[in-house]
Amino acid sequence: PRKREIFFGLVSPLILIVAVLGSILMGIAPPTEAAAIGVAGAMFLAGIRLANEADMERWTPVIMTGLISVIMLLFLANTFDLRLGREDINIIDYLVILITGIIALLIGAGLISATYVFHKAKHFNPAITSAAHITSMVFVILIGASLFSLVFTSYYGDELVASALSAVPGGKWGALAATMLVMFLLGFFLDFIEIIFIVVPLVAPPLIVAGFDPIWLGILMALNLQTSFLTPPFGFALFYLRGAISEGIETKDIWLGAIPFIALQLSVIALVASVPALATWLPSVTR
Repeated sequence: PRKREIFFGLVSPLILIVAVLGSILMGIAPPTEAAAIGVAGAMFLAGIRLANEADMERWTPVIMTGLISVIMLLFLANTFDLRLGREDINIIDYLVILITGIIALLIGAGLISATYVFHKAKHFNPAITSAAHITSMVFVILIGASLFSLVFTSYYGDELVASALSAVPGGKWGALAATMLVMFLLGFFLDFIEIIFIVVPLVAPPLIVAGFDPIWLGILMALNLQTSFLTPPFGFALFYLRGAISEGIETKDIWLGAIPFIALQLSVIALVASVPALATWLPSVTR
């Protein structure tokens, strides 16, 4: 049905975005735990969809109950103090904590049901394998980048980078422009993970020492790295689009169509660079 397609195609991603970002902005969970909330939400939504597609509708109410329980748990965590070691705890707090425990059990039942649906629909093993491959790749890159940084620092490479940036015409702004240009060009050929683990640790410290705000600089680099999803030949977004459109559209047409979006991304980078408050105002309010 069309309503179901709209829900899973549009509403379900919005639910995940609100759950993850909302839990962070409301102070319910730090980023790592918020990512776990996103994983649980994705499992619930995918389990509901697979249960309907694989004739296992009897599991849908259990999975739906688990999804609703996550929302209730976030509400209770934001409304009440659920710590047990407090001195001023009262009977209402104990009641809320008991309800929270029951909700946690419902969430667990929903996750188990969603996992069972994944397994019966033969999607669980491929998902675990893909996650293991990506995680292993990230850790291998992290280990290699750490070893590279260690050797590079041991041979005073960090001082060489700092002196090279200080020698760029235009002072610290010239060094920043050169760094952003290099990161933008590397985005054509490298994944953003390699740039984060290898390039950023080398160029960020000298720029911070030069006087740039770390939060503003980090957001500026993150915006720059987002262009790597759009710049051929390595752009992930271009490959995703290639797999979603009809065969009548050629790859070069996709690359040409990405140019306006790259220009918009560069315009946002220039705007944030010229108005630092766009990046620093909200963190300063939430501190």
